[in-house]
Amino acid sequence: MGDLDLFSKGMEVEVCSDDVGLRGAWFTATVLRSNLKKNKICVEYKTLIANEKDNKPLREFVNVVNLRPIPPREIQRSFQSSDEVDAYHNDGWWEGVVIKVLDNSRYSVYFRSGKEQIDFNESQLRIHREWVNGIWVPPMMEEEEKKKVEELPFSQQKKQVEKKKKNQNKTSSKLEVEFNEGMHVEVSSDEEGFVGAWYTATVVKVIGKNRFLVEYQTLRTDDESELLKEEVDDLHIRPPPPEVPQVDSFSRLEEVDAMYHDGWWVGVISKVLGNSRYIVYFREGNEEIEFGSSQLRLHQDWINGKWLRLSEALLREVKEV
Repeated sequence: MGDLDLFSKGMEVEVCSDDVGLRGAWFTATVLRSNLKKNKICVEYKTLIANEKDNKPLREFVNVVNLRPIPPREIQRSFQSSDEVDAYHNDGWWEGVVIKVLDNSRYSVYFRSGKEQIDFNESQLRIHREWVNGIWVPPMMEEEEKKKVEELPFSQQKKQVEKKKKNQNKTSSKLEVEFNEGMHVEVSSDEEGFVGAWYTATVVKVIGKNRFLVEYQTLRTDDESELLKEEVDDLHIRPPPPEVPQVDSFSRLEEVDAMYHDGWWVGVISKVLGNSRYIVYFREGNEEIEFGSSQLRLHQDWINGKWLRLSEALLREVKEV
């Protein structure tokens, strides 16, 4: 949540956008002034321009909920497979997941929003953090821990990094999955209003190498006469997530899928209520909705033929905040 009092004139901030094609990115900007009546703030972007003709920085009023302070700088660090990171790309910081550790301090990062994979140098990445109720989650490294890392002999740091990379690369190969006729799957869409949701379906026919005709189990045609069928490519289809043990309760900031409008929508637990009920925040729609535990499941990502979940270590950090 944003706070108009927090963002004063001249302050450097990061701004996210609800526009299609820019979701999942944060752009640096400077606060110019605020509009108290509309709960908006006027910012000037540092890397975005109004138009190519005069090359002037873009200025616009944005909702205060789309602003946050600049994350504090931290020491250079190495990353591991499945780390959630922000990658500097196309003039902004884009949220992604490390899926492969490469040589020479380079990493392959997968972006959920664009369903693409790009390689980056270590200097182009930072740990992904959320600005929640005035604090960074997960927390920044403590000063004492920073000092310990900085005081390590360089040769020892290098050995530790290379050892981690060697172990991670053993399991980094892509697993091939065949989607056959009759197979139960989940399908996503890039259409406005459907981004962030997965719908259960059945493969009706395999069309060529990377396209499939599917029949949805919960979506129907416009006249409601039959189940909806459509063609999808391999970037928008996955097997059903593996079942995990029933969760007694969810924690604040835990990533979940919520059954809503006939599909599974990815969200984050923003508030824990009584009687096994929760408020879930959906980034795509920038809204909060209440659900019972039976309508939720732990969120998992299908990346390069593997199911990945937020690491237990990171979850412990989040829960302690």
